[in-house]
Amino acid sequence: MVQSSIVNDVCTQADKEGSGYNHWYCGIASDPKKRLFSDHNVAEKNSWWIYRNAEIEQNARDTEDRLLQLGFTGGEGGGDSSSTYVYAYKITNLTIE
Repeated sequence: MVQSSIVNDVCTQADKEGSGYNHWYCGIASDPKKRLFSDHNVAEKNSWWIYRNAEIEQNARDTEDRLLQLGFTGGEGGGDSSSTYVYAYKITNLTIE
């Protein structure tokens, strides 16, 4: 199942970083690189981030919802019908949530 695989990948990345899920932001997007590096001001190098293709919007939304239930920061209802990617990043003093 795509959703559980993505949840595992994101949680594994966050666990490696070690600060806890509440210090991570998750969301969905059609263009995850733009969302991460432009909109959220995540540094492409030397920072903690991840994105995965959930294939369809509903998978992305379900995955985002599961990550939020696990304690990630973010909000439901973002993106649009073309949002098939799930992304997450470590919140820092430079990122924009």
